[in-house]
Parts: sequence; structure tokens; C-alpha cells
Amino acid sequence: MVKKEKLFDQFPPITTKEWMDKINTDLKGADFNKKLVWKTNEGFDVKPFYRMEDIENLMYINTLPGVFPYARGTKVKNNNWLVRQNIEVTDYSEANLKALTILMKGVDSLGFTIVDPETINENNFDILLKGIQLEAIEINFLSNGRAKEIVDLIGNLVKKSGSDPNEIRGAFEADPLSRLMLNGTLCIPPEQGFDYLASVVNSATFLPQFKAIHLNASNFNNAGADIVQELAFGISMGSEYLVQLTQREIGVDIAASKIRFSFGTGSNYFPEIAKLRAARLLWSVVTNGFHPANGENIKMDIHCVTGEWNKTVYDPYVNLLRTQTEAMSAILGGTDSLTVEPFDIVFRHPDEFSERIARNQQLILKEEAYFDKVADPAAGSYYIESLTSLIAENAWKLFLEIEDQGGFLSSLKSGWIQKKLSASASQRKLDIASGKEILLGTNRFPEINEKAPSDIDLARVFKSPVLESDLQIEPIKLFRGSEEHERLRLKADKGVKM
Repeated sequence: MVKKEKLFDQFPPITTKEWMDKINTDLKGADFNKKLVWKTNEGFDVKPFYRMEDIENLMYINTLPGVFPYARGTKVKNNNWLVRQNIEVTDYSEANLKALTILMKGVDSLGFTIVDPETINENNFDILLKGIQLEAIEINFLSNGRAKEIVDLIGNLVKKSGSDPNEIRGAFEADPLSRLMLNGTLCIPPEQGFDYLASVVNSATFLPQFKAIHLNASNFNNAGADIVQELAFGISMGSEYLVQLTQREIGVDIAASKIRFSFGTGSNYFPEIAKLRAARLLWSVVTNGFHPANGENIKMDIHCVTGEWNKTVYDPYVNLLRTQTEAMSAILGGTDSLTVEPFDIVFRHPDEFSERIARNQQLILKEEAYFDKVADPAAGSYYIESLTSLIAENAWKLFLEIEDQGGFLSSLKSGWIQKKLSASASQRKLDIASGKEILLGTNRFPEINEKAPSDIDLARVFKSPVLESDLQIEPIKLFRGSEEHERLRLKADKGVKM
């Protein structure tokens, strides 16, 4: 009988010391830490290689996908995600026609951004959702107010259509903390805002798979936050919502099940994968502290959107490369749904071409690269597992600092969070100005003869600061890393008046 040999038996195991000895020999006296250890923007060191011994003591490392604490994701059989596209609603008939069109082109999650909340009524919603099978897709609504009315209208539509409420998926994207943070004020005091939010959550309980809170942590990303800050501030916002809702006699199971997190995805490929894994891990720790009755209700629901921070006006097709790697990070990290923004969204209203390309970027990853086939494809990577642990550990420390200040709302009112964001944003601006952080086509290899697009919308390129006179808090400022470079170039470009 032929004896079978195990694969690689002929290669003896190599110890970490032997690897280090070889590396130090090749460095010829150069300092290992200075040459090969990467200091991240978040302030922790990343080694050039990792081994089994680096992750063997992680408590969650042997858990399975779909099992608490969900670092390995909430999906068990595959890594499927929903392809989302947002539609700006000014004309309800046109929005309906566009929705029906893109549903035939690979989209399975619709986001309706209703420009004028005063237009929200039964007749317009009948027009907006005509011909759309509610049980077949995910449907989301974003409006600057009237969330309660939207809940009631969807409830009526579900009853009229005979749809199964248990199969309806989506969100009413209420997020008063983000609105307060961006605008510096709310139309009502925060406490009344939480009362209203609690009523929306209660009204939405008849739709188990519908979220009532869309926690927009991507705002931190687009305000210059690093990965640890975005994660810590986002988790802290979620904790604040849980506290406020449970104080209003809403059980933690219902409260947690009604929250969706939206994270911005940047271009740091592997850390962005690890960020989502760390997010689920930390959220499970936070929600578990509220003693839920059912672990299924505390699973983090994640939507990702490609960030605006690193997108540029000049050499805009490079934005396609940026959004593609960002989409890959979000998917490999286990996002539940994803919006890939069109490459030209930062400087004009996207046209049919740029929207089609944005959709197809996801469809290629799903239908041709099979990114949806394997649950937690990053599992077992010593590097990504170590990054997950590092990001979670550092984000948890920052989260505890916020808790020591009295929680997210208190930290926002005191200006503590704004100071943290301002310091991070200033450092990143400095890094871009010095070339330490590279934006291809902007501070590295710019095409000096390139002119700005003829249809540029300066209101999109440079967002106006908040000018409210009765600010309750200092608002945070969203901006892009290339803005200062572009401001100078646009002034010199004879085709654009500043």
C-alpha cells in the first residue's frame, strides 16, 4: 500500500525568530521598525507580516459566521449583499419610472430621497411605488422630516397590496443626531426629537425587517475622521439611541432591531475590511450590555457607501478606481447593502452613464468575481484578523472616553467630538498638502493641462458652511481632501468663475 504524504511535509516549519533573523540580515543593519512597520493614521503600528501566534488568543477567532459576537458576519451560507441606488424625488412619476427602469438593471435596493417633505401624501406615494413589488426588493426613504407619515403610508400600501409585512425590507431613514451634528440645530429640542423617534419606532414594529433609524456614521468619514474615530463615534451614536429609546419604554430587542448603521468606505483596502468586522464585534458587546432577550435582534445591520473624502474634480475617472476598491472592501467586510456613488457626483448631477457604471461596478463583483459566494471571505487571514482586533481595541478605548463624557449627545454638546474631528481633518489636510497622503491626479501626477468639466456645479464641489443664527451646537464640516488644490486650480482655470 502506497503511503500518502501530507502536502508540504517536506518543508520544515519556520519560527518567527527565524523569519526575523532573515529579515534583519536582508535589511543590512537598517532599523526594522523604521523600514517595515507601518504607522497608521489611527496611531497604531502594523507589522509587515503576521503569523498564527498573533491571532490564537483572540476570543472570537473560532466562532462561525452568524454566531455571536458576529465578527465573522451575520450571513451563514453566502456573502450576498443588496445593490442600492438612490433616486432624488422631485417629480413622483419620474422617480417611479426611474425606479422601475433600474430594477431591471440589477438594483435590488431603492433609496428614495424626498426633496420636499411637504409633498408626502397618499396619492404621491401611490404614484411613487406603482408597479413595484414590495416583497421582492428593499425600499428606503430619506426625508428631512415626516418619518411618521411615511411609516403610516407604507403600512396602508402593505395592507392594500396584500403584501406580507414580515417580508417587507427597508428603512425610514430617521437620524436626528446626524441632523443635529450637521446643521448645529434641530427644529425641536433633542429630547422632543427622541420622543418623536420613539413614536416612529413603535409605529414601525408591524414591519419586523424595516429599520426606523439610519445611523449615518459615514458623515464622520467625510468630515476627515480616521477609521477608529468613525467606528467609535458611530457605535457611540448607536448606544445613545439605545439609551434614549429604552428610557422611553421601548425594549432593547425592538430598539436594536430598528437601527441600521451606514459607514463610509475609504481607500485603505484591508483596514476598511477589518473595520466592518470590528464594528459588528463592538456593537454586539454594547447591545449585550443592555441584556437583550434574543441575540438575533442585536445583529448589526450595515449599509456602506463609497466615501467622498478622496474623490476629485480633476482626473475624475480615477474616482472609478477608488470606488471599485472601496466596494470590494465593503463587500469582503460583510456589508448588507452597498451604494457605489457615481464617479462624477462631487461636481455635477450624475447622468445615466455614470449611474450605469456605478451599478455595474457592483454587478461585476457579484456576477463575475463571485464575491457573494463565500461567507466571511476574510476569515483566517492573520493580517486581517489582527487588524480587526487592533481597530476594535482602539475604537473601544475611544468609545469609553465618550462614555466618560456622558455619552454621544453630551460630547457633541460640549464640542469634544467636534475638536477630535477637527484635529483629524487638519492633520489629513496637512498630509495631503505635504504629499504624505496621496491623491492621484491631485497632489501626485496631476495633468496640468486638464480643464475643469464644463458642467461643473460649484455648490457640489464646495459645500456651503452652516449659517444658522440659533445654533445649539457647533456643526461638523463635511469636505474633501482635494478641495484646496481644486480651489487654486479652478481660480486659474479661465473656464470657471469662482
